[in-house]
Amino acid sequence: MNTLPKTTPNKADIALLAPFIGLTLEHIHVPQTQAEFATASADILAAGIVGFDTESKPTFVTGEVSEGPHVVQFSLHDKAYLFQPHHPESIPFLMELLRSEQLLKVGFGLKSDSGHIFKKFGIRFGGVVDLNSVFRKQGYNKEMGVRAAVALVFNQRFAKSKKITTTNWAQPELTAQQILYAANDAYAALKVFEALNLPRESLPIMGANVEADLDSITAQHPD
Repeated sequence: MNTLPKTTPNKADIALLAPFIGLTLEHIHVPQTQAEFATASADILAAGIVGFDTESKPTFVTGEVSEGPHVVQFSLHDKAYLFQPHHPESIPFLMELLRSEQLLKVGFGLKSDSGHIFKKFGIRFGGVVDLNSVFRKQGYNKEMGVRAAVALVFNQRFAKSKKITTTNWAQPELTAQQILYAANDAYAALKVFEALNLPRESLPIMGANVEADLDSITAQHPD
């Protein structure tokens, strides 16, 4: 007997829901110095599981190639850290966090992020849980995305602004609106993951098969 695929909440229904409450600015940190990056990295690694996302300056011209990610977000239970790779001091810490198999990084659409990370930094993105894969295993045939997942799991509306999405993420100093947007994408992913309460052994973790991951990424981004 065939079972019909589960459906995701639609935009009209989501618009009627109560808002999802995310992190406020005082709980979001944007490191600038080597000492701040070291503190942030230690905090992130100690957490063991973090919400994850990246932001890149959008391209508007046909054939233009993005040089992102320009912002890399890590969210903990009560705070978030935004790394900007234009700071040379951030790179050693960022490489360790991205490579780490012990640090689970959960988010939506991270297979795409994996390719961008490999192209920009030349490293394998390890310990990755793409929540779209988790929901697909549960019978949802469409890409879930953070907005639909928050509506489904919490019966709440996660606000996403296209106006902010298309801003210049490569600028040296992020605006307050960018900081809130970036941090809460990662924060909402972590909260959804926690609510699902899945055993680690059941998670579709990317990075366990090094050669397969690299082959997949290289195929997406040939020289």
